[in-house]
Amino acid sequence: MRQKELRIALICYGGVSLAVYMHGVTRELWQLARASRDFHTHDAPRSGVDAVYRRLLERIEEDQGLRIRILPDIMSGASAGGINAVFLAQAIHSGQSLEPLTNLWLEVADVDQLVDPDAKPSWRLSKIWAQPFANWMLSRPGSDIASTVAPETRAEVEHKVSHLIRGRWFEPPFSGLGFSKLLEKAFSAMAETRSEAPLLPPGHPLDLYVTTTDYHGYLELLRLNSPPVVEDTEHRMPITFRARSPLHGGESLANPLELVFAARATASFPGAFPPLRIEEIDALAEQSGRHWSGREAFLERIMPVHAERDTMHHVSLIDGSVLVNKPFAGAIAALQGRPAQREVDRRFVYVDPRPDRFSHRREGLDQPVGFFSAIFGSLSTIPREQPIRDNLEQLEEQSREAARMTRIVAALRPEVDAAVEKLFGRTLFLDRPTPPRLAAWRKKAQQAAAETAGYAFHSYAQAKFAGIVTRLARLSLLAAPKLGLEDTGPIESVLRAELERRGLASLVAPGGGASAEAIDFLRRYDIGFRIRRLRLLARRLSRDWEADPDIPDDALEAGRDAVYKIMSLFFELEGVAALGAKFEPLAQHVMTEPGPVLDFIDIARNLPSVDDKAEEMFADALEAMPKNLRRRMLFAYLGFPFYDVATLPLLRNEGLTEFDPVKVDRISPDDARSIRAGGTQATLRGIEFYNFGAFFSRAYRENDYLWGRLHGAERMIDLVCSTMQHPFPEDTIRHFKRDAFHAVLDEEQISGRCSLKLIDEIRREVSERLH
Repeated sequence: MRQKELRIALICYGGVSLAVYMHGVTRELWQLARASRDFHTHDAPRSGVDAVYRRLLERIEEDQGLRIRILPDIMSGASAGGINAVFLAQAIHSGQSLEPLTNLWLEVADVDQLVDPDAKPSWRLSKIWAQPFANWMLSRPGSDIASTVAPETRAEVEHKVSHLIRGRWFEPPFSGLGFSKLLEKAFSAMAETRSEAPLLPPGHPLDLYVTTTDYHGYLELLRLNSPPVVEDTEHRMPITFRARSPLHGGESLANPLELVFAARATASFPGAFPPLRIEEIDALAEQSGRHWSGREAFLERIMPVHAERDTMHHVSLIDGSVLVNKPFAGAIAALQGRPAQREVDRRFVYVDPRPDRFSHRREGLDQPVGFFSAIFGSLSTIPREQPIRDNLEQLEEQSREAARMTRIVAALRPEVDAAVEKLFGRTLFLDRPTPPRLAAWRKKAQQAAAETAGYAFHSYAQAKFAGIVTRLARLSLLAAPKLGLEDTGPIESVLRAELERRGLASLVAPGGGASAEAIDFLRRYDIGFRIRRLRLLARRLSRDWEADPDIPDDALEAGRDAVYKIMSLFFELEGVAALGAKFEPLAQHVMTEPGPVLDFIDIARNLPSVDDKAEEMFADALEAMPKNLRRRMLFAYLGFPFYDVATLPLLRNEGLTEFDPVKVDRISPDDARSIRAGGTQATLRGIEFYNFGAFFSRAYRENDYLWGRLHGAERMIDLVCSTMQHPFPEDTIRHFKRDAFHAVLDEEQISGRCSLKLIDEIRREVSERLH
């Protein structure tokens, strides 16, 4: 059975109250991943929409012999979208239910709940003198209340806005500590649910990235030509978490107080909430009885410059969408260092509730900008509507580069095979490889590739050396954020100087090929070469699947599994976590003592011994292969140095461990029209009152949450079907979508969370449109 992983990096935009819709979408991703986990672990089928997703996976396996596993392993979010990213990551890692977040959005995300008690009018006549001002603000031409709020909820919105205006002035109306308490309460409720197995395989990394804005910022040094150094202010402060999926459920992604910190900081909307300061979470810890173990380590990690300068107590964090509303960059960075156990289909999926944000404003372009329009537009709308073209172009370039390298390798294959044939064609026992023989043949092939490359070997050696030094410098920078360095450049300089002192001023031997010192250095530090070689084997197996019907499918699958298991040996050594806590103090002094850093990495990794283990596993895998496949794998393995000499100088992203092209998918009302056409305008209510609408009405929240689930279910089915080589007929896909829609509506009707009238209305539409 062929196996594939559909890996999803989810990006949740900021969208004020449209985060309720985004939660509905992310909930469907959680339920799809849960159904996929159950399918692969052969757990008993569930009811509801989980059962529909499982039937879809089973149907794909039956019809096409393809077993798909859905792995949402990268979460990136900004503002209220960041809250969804944090809770989804916790649910995936811990195996806990996401239901408490649903309750938080529906029950608590209301202005009456969020307003600080000190900001509420103490009685109905409080600041009655301000009521005429409130009426004028709400009814004056240009206020846009009449045009942005539906008639049936206009009175409710006006009443709640009036309360805000008559509350305290010139201070944020919402309670920061109150918000943090609500988030902590939701995490506690999650912990009280029955913990199941994590939704990712044991040991698989999960990355969480949320944006925040450091209001005061900090000065950093920039290097120019003239003057050589200047100071500039940095305000971006992303908060990141990376953890390996545990074997059993119930284990939190991080200390819940740190997750509250991240969610509260990224959603600290300017003017609505006070900026987050560290003492707020300290107060939460005291009032909730939670112990914040690792407090200092967490704060030093996310704000290393402030920690070094002893200014952490001055930090004020505001909404992450002020500077970065579409956090693709954090998700792209998380691609590095990810293991692969089988074929991977990597998707970047972003949730955009309002892709039509300009069309509805066309009629008013010649009208004066209203009071609320100017304020809310500058604070919430404009920063959140910057295009993602730059991010998409970066991903597209990576995909083009992967495809370009595939074509180059394919074109080189006849010549490389001929070179390997000439080198080993008459070698005895070539069809019976053992670990010692593989090691001897590998060294012979590497030397031959170096000698035959001629002048090209010089550029290859320099590209390889530069890549290794950059990797080593990056490890040091990650382990020692207190160094306060913006990039790895200064560390690379001292590492190069130390390596030159150790005899690596030249990498090439007088007679050609690598020098003895260079060979020893590469054996100890060149982990990238090992991974690139195994990637080539995996690609060859994938291509042979389609190209050679004489090779049995089960042999290809077994070979692929073996290659990915060998690859995981090296993936485990790549990150800074593999070096342990003892590496940090050495990294702190890398600028003055680089030698101990190099020696520690060498000893901790012990790559030569890992090579021995890898070759034992590869020899076992070759022995189990049919003869024609075994010979192809040997030729690819021994020919890799020839490929690498030709292609490495062309690579710009050789550090990426997922080599397949990245595909980008969007989830929005405009992309899910099976039930109701018209997109955002026809389905969502939170768009009213400058995207704050759902915070003023429970009915609006129920509407947007339910449509989020329905649109999420439709797009989850689209995503799964798009990873198939031969998609189902449209009628089959429509059948699964209809079943999913009814299952979602049934679940919500049983839970009693949403209006029965709303559910019945949408159920009729489902029956009419998908009969």
